[in-house]
Amino acid sequence: MAGKFRTCLILLSALALSGSAAYAMMDQVGREQDIVGLRLGQRIRVDDGTCPQGQIKEVSGARMGPNGVERARQCIPRKKK
Repeated sequence: MAGKFRTCLILLSALALSGSAAYAMMDQVGREQDIVGLRLGQRIRVDDGTCPQGQIKEVSGARMGPNGVERARQCIPRKKK
């Protein structure tokens, strides 16, 4: 019985880690059209070349409108790795 519990615990941990890794990867996309289901307050960086050198576009869920979450766009400094 303890072996089955341990296996379930390992599987659940793996699923949780893979889900959080996928979410972390979605913090940046190449095109604004790739953003689906933007939530209120969520911020996503878009590397589409529309901002000046050294900056990147940030799209955020700014407020609720009649058709859902409205987007706000601004250029912000690109973080150095």
